[in-house]
Amino acid sequence: MQDFLKNRRRFMTAMAGAGAAFGLGRAQAQDGGGDEELFFPGDEPAHKVIYQLNHGDVDYQTHVLNSMNAMIGKYGGNVKIAVACFAKGIHILAKEPKREVDEEIYARVEGFAKNYDVEWIACGNTMDTVGYSADDIREFARIEQVGAAALMEYQEDGYAYIAW
Repeated sequence: MQDFLKNRRRFMTAMAGAGAAFGLGRAQAQDGGGDEELFFPGDEPAHKVIYQLNHGDVDYQTHVLNSMNAMIGKYGGNVKIAVACFAKGIHILAKEPKREVDEEIYARVEGFAKNYDVEWIACGNTMDTVGYSADDIREFARIEQVGAAALMEYQEDGYAYIAW
């Protein structure tokens, strides 16, 4: 399978080079190039990260979102990002937050979901504690009953774990 993928990448690189010569586009190379660094749409991302977002203050949330933005800036489509929200961080996923959520952060969260396919995970236990139901959570978020278990399972699937 490894040889197949390597040969596929070489073939696609050659085709992309030919296409670029005719103005048809080209493959994206990440950080230094080389066959192992090429990424094509539809490929499984080489990088996967899950963030823990569990505080409600604007500075903290801004740092997390800025880090996600930097990851996308560095790796483009070659990174898959997930965010597990619990404790005071759950409110950014609520349709009508019970705590104040900065408007810019609220909009950025939706932008990450819609424009960059970021997975947002709402902790069901926190939702129960706060009094949110599934209907109270924004449509792009997925509910996992135990947010900490979601963090563990993502790590088991090869995601790097980032927490502040």
